[in-house]
Amino acid sequence: MDFKTVHDPLHGSIVLDGTFLDLADRHEMQRLRSVKQLGLGNLVFPGANHTRFEHSLGVYHLSGRMAASLGISKEESDAVRAAGMLHDICHMPYSHTLSEIGELRFGFDHMEAARMLIEGKLRTYSEKDEDLFGSEGPISEMLEAEGISSRKVCDLIAYPESPVVGLEAFSQENGQSYFTSGDYLHQIIHGPVDSDQMDYLVRDAHYTGVTHGAVDTDRIISMMRVFNDRIVLNRGGVTAAEGLMVSRSLMYTSVYYHETVRIAGSMLNKAVEASDLDLRDMYLMTDPDLISSLEAHGGRACSIVRNLMNRRLYKKAMVGYVADLTPDQSRDLAQYTSYEERKMLEQEIADLAGTDISDVAVDIPSESALLSKISIGKTDVSIIDGNRVRSITKLSTIAKALQSRDTFRWAILVSSPKDKRDAVEHAAKKILGL
Repeated sequence: MDFKTVHDPLHGSIVLDGTFLDLADRHEMQRLRSVKQLGLGNLVFPGANHTRFEHSLGVYHLSGRMAASLGISKEESDAVRAAGMLHDICHMPYSHTLSEIGELRFGFDHMEAARMLIEGKLRTYSEKDEDLFGSEGPISEMLEAEGISSRKVCDLIAYPESPVVGLEAFSQENGQSYFTSGDYLHQIIHGPVDSDQMDYLVRDAHYTGVTHGAVDTDRIISMMRVFNDRIVLNRGGVTAAEGLMVSRSLMYTSVYYHETVRIAGSMLNKAVEASDLDLRDMYLMTDPDLISSLEAHGGRACSIVRNLMNRRLYKKAMVGYVADLTPDQSRDLAQYTSYEERKMLEQEIADLAGTDISDVAVDIPSESALLSKISIGKTDVSIIDGNRVRSITKLSTIAKALQSRDTFRWAILVSSPKDKRDAVEHAAKKILGL
């Protein structure tokens, strides 16, 4: 069997063999070499030039290690490793930066798009590459030929929300605790201690230079077991799980929702909105493809993206910090969390400021983040001690505290070009009453 060993700065040697070597060489996967993992994060963290391709190999590797630790069958291991490798195959340029526009344009997110692409229901290459890839069948055919269920792989990718497992999900029978439902394979890809976040937290911390991403993956994986169809950790893994949860919380605050990173992302969204480009095939583009298209478009879209690429960024006009807001003010801001409502707010601010809507960028976390602080599902690690299963929040004050920690320091961020900042600030404060 042919194989290659890839040397990864985080995981050491990653072995690609058989069909997984062929999958990594597919053009759909190779596109990810030109899609930055942290979008425009390198404008703030200069080392953050790593890509979705590296991350995908890391998730494949950790999924395989988790499968081996759990002692699952080869059939299941192959399916979950394939899902780990392919889970980001339809990420658009600059990763999550344009997710909202993408979902509105296409009607589905990158995970559902991955299913359609794997099954051959979406075009997998641009027209200019017809001569290179026109004869290749869909990925599903490659998987099925190797005895890997493409349906199972797609299901593992496309359904990111696993049932929240709290005490209400446990039942008692003859003194024994057990889960009423669940899917341990699903949890390897999407769960409280999944391979996806274990890779991106450590990888993003490594390349940004931020020290919050230390995660003891070896300990977590060694403490895993399957209990009543779900993944649990032995009690000896509590400290390592706490480390993962702390890392996740701090990385969101210091990297993923860094104010300047978010402003840069808002500018790219503004450039796309100011263009009339047909971006239905944006999932086939690389980062350079998108920038070239916007520059060639001319007009306001070109102007914004040229400033962005030269780090001439919009400036903060107004920031509403979570600690300064009353519950009523947070509820008032929650009405603007949808894309459509936010665009209406931007237009209202722009009109009052006497400028164009492309000069006003409003960024607000999701409604759930504003009102319920944090995703409980990612903090509800299940711990087994003997035959008793409990949420980690019952055993760890750190885990319990993280459920009420403000992941986002700010609740609203309004930015604009430097010469429009004063007018936009005045208009935003007047309209929002902040």
